[in-house]
Amino acid sequence: MPSRLPPFEPDLARASTLPALAYTDAAILAAERERIFRRTWQPIAHAADVATPGSYVTGEIDGAPVVVTRDAGGVLRGFHNVCRHRAGPVALGKGARKSLTCKYHGWTYALDGALVTTPELGDVRDFDRSCHGLSPVRACAWGPLVFANLDADAEPLEGVLGAIPDETAGARLGDMKLVARKDYEIACNWKTYVDNFLEGYHLPTVHPGLSKELDYDAYRVETHRLYSAQIAPIRRAPKEQAGARQYAPPGEGKLEALYYWVFPNWMLNVYPDNMSLNVVLPLGVGRTLTVFEWFRHDGATADEIERTIRFSDGIQLEDIEICEAVQRGLASGSYEAGRFSALRENGVHHFQALVHAYLTAGTTAGAR
Repeated sequence: MPSRLPPFEPDLARASTLPALAYTDAAILAAERERIFRRTWQPIAHAADVATPGSYVTGEIDGAPVVVTRDAGGVLRGFHNVCRHRAGPVALGKGARKSLTCKYHGWTYALDGALVTTPELGDVRDFDRSCHGLSPVRACAWGPLVFANLDADAEPLEGVLGAIPDETAGARLGDMKLVARKDYEIACNWKTYVDNFLEGYHLPTVHPGLSKELDYDAYRVETHRLYSAQIAPIRRAPKEQAGARQYAPPGEGKLEALYYWVFPNWMLNVYPDNMSLNVVLPLGVGRTLTVFEWFRHDGATADEIERTIRFSDGIQLEDIEICEAVQRGLASGSYEAGRFSALRENGVHHFQALVHAYLTAGTTAGAR
């Protein structure tokens, strides 16, 4: 239970990590599902799927089915994908329709959620159709993505994203198109994977190929209220080596890789020619699904796309190997908690402070 967690030290130089039980206790995962995943903005679909009036797309948040529509007036709306009659789904997949019809008994809803028809309802008394529309869910589109939030009181997505839209404006993320997706099932706790993402400390030992691309000495992590940014300058290469590199700054130009993480479980990896989305989803206390999606601008060749995915996939396989090994160590009984590198692990400390705050108080108070 969250009450079993010890206090979390806000001073990075004095802090210890979350204890091993935070990564191995099923009761803590249950609390995380309720207090974290069902109260935060989650990427659930692609903006292209609801770009025009009459379109809809389905998704889910922690097992809760969601449907997002673009109504006739062009307003983006989100709902629980649950019929108010007997809980059947009102939409499947994605597409374009003038209304949503339950796949169980045919109750029909307008794209604004209003209940329209109730076939063969009979002589039902004390039933006000206007009070039985679809239950709303917060929904918002940004860049190539659609987000939803089950918490009606959650702050708007733009408040969570902070400066990310401005900092990535030059990359024109909203113009990028999905080119590939790959799912990885990993034998570790979801936080083990996020911890690993949030520091460059492991680059020289775990990712020798990526480390050749990046200037490790200039690598830095900036933490913000509900997200962090890893800024990784791309290392210059002699002209004769440029063809062997994934990226190489042209002439006197300067290139950076930007790795954004947004609480609790999604990341944007912004490279000079592409962007990838990672969504980290708990399947069990020691089982995680990581969804990778790659986006590029129109004009990218098949060879360029394949090279991008091959490079990224190699990094992911290296991360999987170390995360699964760390999870075995966390569950070994020999590890209680560790200390942070004050130089390299401020992003991990920031994430763990937020997790602790949400679990123990249901709020981010004290985790600024």
